[in-house]
Amino acid sequence: MNDAIKYVGVNDRALDLFEGQYIIPNGISYNSYIILDDKVVIMDTVDKRAKDEWLKNVKEVLKERQPDYLVVSHMEPDHCSNIKTICELYPEMKIIGNVKTFTMMKQFFRDFSFEDRQIVVKENDTLQLGHHTLRFIMAPMVHWPEVMVTHEESEKILFSADAFGKFGALDADEDWACEARRYYFNIVGKYGLQVQALLKKASTLDIKMICPLHGPILKDNLSYYIDKYNIWSSYQYEDRGVFIAYASIHGNSEYAAQELAKLLKDKGVKVAISDLSREDQAEAVEDAFRYSHLVLVASSYDGGVFTPMEEFLAHLKAKNYQNRTVAFIENGSWAPSALKTMKAFIEPLKNITIIDKSITIRSTLSDENKEELKELAETLL
Repeated sequence: MNDAIKYVGVNDRALDLFEGQYIIPNGISYNSYIILDDKVVIMDTVDKRAKDEWLKNVKEVLKERQPDYLVVSHMEPDHCSNIKTICELYPEMKIIGNVKTFTMMKQFFRDFSFEDRQIVVKENDTLQLGHHTLRFIMAPMVHWPEVMVTHEESEKILFSADAFGKFGALDADEDWACEARRYYFNIVGKYGLQVQALLKKASTLDIKMICPLHGPILKDNLSYYIDKYNIWSSYQYEDRGVFIAYASIHGNSEYAAQELAKLLKDKGVKVAISDLSREDQAEAVEDAFRYSHLVLVASSYDGGVFTPMEEFLAHLKAKNYQNRTVAFIENGSWAPSALKTMKAFIEPLKNITIIDKSITIRSTLSDENKEELKELAETLL
């Protein structure tokens, strides 16, 4: 980064599932930083999987110096796992966190006392390091209650905790927005109001660089990244278009979904489509939030809806899906039940417009169904 602020994080290409559920084909980075001044600060630790490489990086940067402080932005294990290890290595080092940080620290490290090391900070407290000044800003529920971010005032750097993070190791050759969007909606997405509160605080700061705990350091065109976060956290759609999510048992519901997609594409509508039985549910959640319109297509199953659709709808509900237009297509050979079940998930959600006419398929598309699909395509956008 520069002579005073060093990156000491680690890429993890071997991990297959982040948080035990999110597919990460290009791995993940665990970011940690060191500020070298009259006082030396380590900004966060890393996951236990990365301990040895992280300690090597830390020692290479510190050389013979001893760290004065460890700032703990977030107590999730992928960032806090090595707190005890680094404390044992540097017994004079103090730990900076807020009240909730240290409550959680006791829970994670029951066999180690941090009492004589604690420096408890609150909103807008500062720490002078020499040429650098750290200002601590609370960011509760982005996406844990103890989260705080740190603004370094001389170089105008925001250490943003999990905000502005993304999936993927730092050497992954991929677009930032795609994996940052999937990360945001699946990790942070439920807490849009809290992210908006943090963005409001950040708007009062002079920021030239953002250093998240996952993903690349952001320093060019910061307005692009901040605008994305504003759109995502205010539950606005990013692209005007239609996302079709289908759950098909024998292929007939899939056929209906593909036919609707073709009709829309022929009209020049931007369309994305997902087979919920086979494709990554986290990608589907991302696309549901990305597009202005959602069409749910599913087979009836055991008096309800086919389970991949039920799982998808549960994800949407958990992530506060809202401010969209939704249409339904159900399939049932003898007792269609998918529509009722899908509506039960969607109707209670905030600011959802439901297209009045739903389509019910009896086993396979009838001529009447084909006309209904044409009408639905006209209604969508």
